[in-house]
Parts: sequence; C-alpha cells; structure tokens
Amino acid sequence: MSIGTVYGVGLGSGDVDLLSVRADRLVRNAKIIAYFRKAGKKGQARRLADPLIPADALEIPMEYPVTTEIPLDDPRYNEVLSQFYEDSCAILRTHLDAGHDIVVLCEGDPFFYGSFMHLHSRLMADYNVEVVPAITGMSGAWTATNQPITWGDDILTVLMGTLDQDTLTARMKSTDALVVMKIGTNFPKVRQALRDANLYDRAWMVQYATMPDQKVTKLSEFEGDKVPYFTIIVVHGQGRRP
Repeated sequence: MSIGTVYGVGLGSGDVDLLSVRADRLVRNAKIIAYFRKAGKKGQARRLADPLIPADALEIPMEYPVTTEIPLDDPRYNEVLSQFYEDSCAILRTHLDAGHDIVVLCEGDPFFYGSFMHLHSRLMADYNVEVVPAITGMSGAWTATNQPITWGDDILTVLMGTLDQDTLTARMKSTDALVVMKIGTNFPKVRQALRDANLYDRAWMVQYATMPDQKVTKLSEFEGDKVPYFTIIVVHGQGRRP
C-alpha cells in the first residue's frame, strides 16, 4: 500500500473568500483534517475553514500543551513543545502509513511563523509533504490601510512583539517599512519602541485584518493598553517613486 501525503494548507488572513482555488479544493475534499488549537478551544484554523470541511471528515485536533504559561527563554518551553510536535507527528504517521492523505489547516501561510513548519521538518524525510501558500495576515493588514506598504527600494522589516524592547527599537530605526506581529500582551512594549524609533505617528494598527470585525486605527489615536491577539501594526515606506 502506498503511503499518504500531507498537505499543509494555508488559510490566509481570515476571510475564506481569499483562499486559493487549490486550498479550497483540498479542504472540501479532505477525508482527514488536522489542525492546531489551544486546549478547550475550537481553534482559529478550524473556525476559518468551518464552511468548507466535509461533515464526514475525520478531525485530528492537536492541542498545544503550553502557550504563555512558560517563558520563551525557559529551556522547558522548547522541551515541552518539541515533544508535542513529535507526538503529533506520531499520530499523523499512523494514518499516512495506512495510505491516507491528511490536510493540515494552517492560519496564514504555512511557512510564515506557523506551527506547521515543525511538522514539515519532522515528516518531510519519510513522506510527501506539499505546502499550499496563502495570503498572510500582514498582507491583509497593510491592504486594509489602503496604502502601499513599500515603494521603490524600501526595505521592509517584520518584527515579533515578543522581542525585547531594545531589539525592537534598534530594528525599527534601521528600516523603511515595518510590520509588527504577535503583539497581544506585548503592546505597551511595542508602542514605546515605536516612540523611541520616531515611528509612532506613522504607525497604523489593524485588528482582525480581513475578518468581519476588522478595525483600522492610527496608533496615535488609539486609547488603552490592551489589544486582541489578532492585531498587526504597520508603518508604510516612503521610498522612491516615479
């Protein structure tokens, strides 16, 4: 019996209408669907794909053992997550070895800061793993501002809000255009870094980009210290143009 194939399917930024034709087809015809989620939650990827998933599809939820309970710089964090990905792959292997294909639902693009990458690196030597790219959340965010993110020779930098404030500030100072992701509880730190880099007045904040409750705000006009997880900050480049 031939072994199955793993499809890492990018679901894009949040609007199901923005899925690629191939992604739509794979999800609609899937016999086995796998996805990551927090314990006790439905999972964002599962929620996004809900209108497309066949009623008789076998679902394999992969529940993170930790999210923010252990600091990122604690050695236990990598140890726990590494074992989690190994265990998840072991479950997928049983179906693949039986000749079944698996569609893994991925928020955004599978190769852009996504959990699927950890499955890909563990499975690719033994199985056929195909990746279906997608529109990223940051693309949806800068499009929501109705302004180009880069012009001419602008350098675009993508930063994670989890970085320390000094690193954030230094990187912000050295770029022309900017995207900051994974903000959430890091918002006060990110906002101060933008001030220190003299980018605060040029920054836009997009919450739930491309989703029904999308909200676009000039950062300087936002009041409060808390933002939802699905928040992205962009600073547009001002480079060369005809």
